[in-house]
Amino acid sequence: MTHPRPILTLTLNPALDMATEVEEIIPGHKLRCGEPLLDPGGGGLNVSRAIRALGGESLALVALGGLTGDRLAGLIRDSGITFLSILGPGETRLSLSVGETSTGRQYRFMLPGPVWTAADRGHVFTLLRATAQPGGLSVISGSQPPGMPIDLPAQLAASMPGCRVVLDISGKPLMQAVRRPIPDLEVLRMDGEEAESLTGAPLESREATANFAEDLVRQGVAKKVVIARGAEGNLLVTAERRIFAATPRVEVRSAVGAGDSFVAGLVLALSRGQSDDEALALASAAAAAAVTTDATHLCRPEDVMRLLPATRVSAV
Repeated sequence: MTHPRPILTLTLNPALDMATEVEEIIPGHKLRCGEPLLDPGGGGLNVSRAIRALGGESLALVALGGLTGDRLAGLIRDSGITFLSILGPGETRLSLSVGETSTGRQYRFMLPGPVWTAADRGHVFTLLRATAQPGGLSVISGSQPPGMPIDLPAQLAASMPGCRVVLDISGKPLMQAVRRPIPDLEVLRMDGEEAESLTGAPLESREATANFAEDLVRQGVAKKVVIARGAEGNLLVTAERRIFAATPRVEVRSAVGAGDSFVAGLVLALSRGQSDDEALALASAAAAAAVTTDATHLCRPEDVMRLLPATRVSAV
C-alpha cells in the first residue's frame, strides 16, 4: 500500500459534549442524572477521533475559546489526536445528550456557539493556507458558527488550492453549495432528509436517490455525491458509477456520531488509495458500528472489522 495522503479536518464550531442519563424526563421536576461523560465534539473533531480509532492519522484544526475551550483542548490531547488550535471568539459551546432509561429515547441539546466577525475568519484562512497540503484530503463538516457567511465552505475550499475537499454540511450552506458549485469539490455528503429538502419531494427509492445524486454530479456540484438512506444504507455516485452499500443489521443504542464515523471511514479509505467500493463499505461499516455505542462514543475498530464483511456493495 502506498503512503496515505494527508488528512486535515476543520472544526469551527466545536463543542464540549456532555452525555448523561435519567430514569424519566418530567417537565418542572428536578431530574437526578447519572455521572456525565465528557468528549470533544463537533463534526471535524469527531471525524478525526474516528479516523484515529480506525488506525489512521489526521491533523485537526479546531477553534477554541474561553475556559470551555481550555477544557476541550485537554480532552483533545487526551484522545491522542494531532491538532492545532485557532483562537475563536467568546466561549466554546456546550452540547448535552440525555438518555431516558425508561424508554430508550435520547434528547440532544445543541447550543449555537459564539458569533464570529470578519477579523475572526481571517485567522482561519491564514492557518488553512499554511497547513493544507495539495493532494491531501480536507474535511469541512459540522455546523457553522453564528456570523459566518452562507458561502463559507466555498471560501474555505478556495484557501486550500489543490486539496481534495470533502464537504458534509446541512441547511442553508448546503443549499448554497448546490446552487453555486464549489470548483473541483471531491465529495459532497448529505442525509436523505437533506436531499429531499433540496428536491422538494420524497426520494422513496434508492434509484430515485441515485438519480438525484447523478444530477448533482452532472451539474458539477461534486465529483462524488454520497447520500445516506438511513438504516437502509448509503449511496455513492460518480460520473461513471452508482453504487449502494446496504447497512448491516445492528442494535441501535445512539445515533450520535454515525455520520462523522461514516465520513472518517470514507476519507481514510480514499487517503489510502482504495477504490470507491472499498471506501463506501468501510464508511458504512463504521457508521453501523457507531450506532451500537453509547452517548457520544464513536465507532470501535473491532466492531467495524466485524461488520465490514457483512457490508455488501452493489450497483444501482
